[in-house]
Amino acid sequence: MSILCNDKKTETGPSARARLFGLVVSCTLGLGSGLAAAQTAPVQAPAIAPAAASDIAAPALFDAIATRAQKLAKRDYAPIEANIPDALANMDYDQYRAIRFRPEAAIWHKESLFELQLFHPGFLYREPIVLHMANDTPDSFVQFKQEFFSYDGPAAPLAGVAPNNIGFAGFRIHYPLNSNDYKDEFVVFQGASYFRMVGPGLAYGLSARGLAIDTAEPKGEEFPVFREFWLIKPAPTDTRVVIYALLDSPSITGAYRFEIMPGAPTEMAVEARLFARKDIQKLGVAPLTSMYMWGENHTRFVDDFRPEVHDSDGLLMAASNGEWIWRPISNHRQLRVSSMLDENPRGFGLLQRDRDFDHYMDMEARYEKRPSMWIMPEGDWGKGRAELVEIPSDSETNDNVVAYWVPAKKMKAGSSATYKYRLRSFDDHLPENVGAKVIRTRIGWGANPGQANPPPVSKRKFVIDFRGGELENLSTDSPLVAELQKSSGTISELSVRQLPDGRTWRASFKLEPEGNNVADMRLYLKLRDQRLSEVWSYVWYPDAI
Repeated sequence: MSILCNDKKTETGPSARARLFGLVVSCTLGLGSGLAAAQTAPVQAPAIAPAAASDIAAPALFDAIATRAQKLAKRDYAPIEANIPDALANMDYDQYRAIRFRPEAAIWHKESLFELQLFHPGFLYREPIVLHMANDTPDSFVQFKQEFFSYDGPAAPLAGVAPNNIGFAGFRIHYPLNSNDYKDEFVVFQGASYFRMVGPGLAYGLSARGLAIDTAEPKGEEFPVFREFWLIKPAPTDTRVVIYALLDSPSITGAYRFEIMPGAPTEMAVEARLFARKDIQKLGVAPLTSMYMWGENHTRFVDDFRPEVHDSDGLLMAASNGEWIWRPISNHRQLRVSSMLDENPRGFGLLQRDRDFDHYMDMEARYEKRPSMWIMPEGDWGKGRAELVEIPSDSETNDNVVAYWVPAKKMKAGSSATYKYRLRSFDDHLPENVGAKVIRTRIGWGANPGQANPPPVSKRKFVIDFRGGELENLSTDSPLVAELQKSSGTISELSVRQLPDGRTWRASFKLEPEGNNVADMRLYLKLRDQRLSEVWSYVWYPDAI
């Protein structure tokens, strides 16, 4: 099946929607249950009884949560009234960072390979979540206790401020990922439906989300939240852990199952059972959220010593027809939304392909260690599109890139849907993608040095370098050519040549746009009738310069 590319220009700009991390919330569900009162006691982990049965033998819990979500969808949405003192709600970033969970109080401490630590409510995280333990009792809550936390430095005045029933802002999971002697933090659930995950040797970067609703739509984005979690205690030697969650939002509810498998790479099996309260204009399944400020394809001067600043540098899609499609990310002047159509895609994700420190030169951020994330759909996802949202940004503290799957069939009020997929956190290497890959994209003025009567600056030269696969086995005189398609504009000087390293091949061409028309381009390398590379897919906007 052919893959079509299209672009939608939205004039409203980022001010018409909530900042992706500016609306981070995490709420409790008020359905006749609450957090038990805290007790004053020495620092210790909550007493948690082992699960009555393995998760494989206990699918009834997930069914019960799904039934609860389905019933909840038939009610009007009820926002949560936060029970948080002003001193916690108004604390600043430094104060929040100075509140630390005591490791010895971790859930499952010294009882499993996994340990779970909790986040204090406050700062941006003002509506705490409810944590349940799935054990032999009818219900068991993890209770908030002041002694779970140390209030250091600027946070010292906040000790004792939190009420006993305040709950938690989220949690993180630890596991001996990089060493047997230390349990690394490798998964975090905190804020709305956001979560992050890393594998060995990687540092946190982009985030995943449970669901995206109406992203980049003129009416504004809706941010679903995980209101409650159910934690299943792993056995002492288990190498995977299972967590359930209840999602709620004005337009939709959902029950989620996360089976988390740390390793090289770290993976997560996700099942989402969704129930629509209202008609949904745009449903974003398996959303990923990242940051891109500038990189090799940037066309405007940046007054910064760092050559590149980004958590991700491209969207990769494994289409159902066998193509691998790479679309580099940009930081545009306006909000841009582009998409790739398909039916039952094999996978998609946001990647950080550039792993060279010299391309970032940032000793604090270490962008070369940021993870890539890959979504592998399971079952019948049907027709739809992988959508990429690029939001103008002037700060690397703001996430401004979103990617997700939009089903062609819209959810209507009262309808339900189930999506299953695996989420993989890795560096830049996908073993399934065996062909040559785009390693960099550069763009500049299409004039030749010293050219008399040079062309207008709107004429651009594109340079795309490929490496890997069979390219490294070709001689310099191999008849390698570039196949290029475009939606508009005039192409000239299309050529392919081997670079001096003997491993990399460069495709280059010049584009003369047609007025203010957008140019949607696709290019790949082939040797006679054999395709040797993934597809380079790029949308050029005339206002980029």
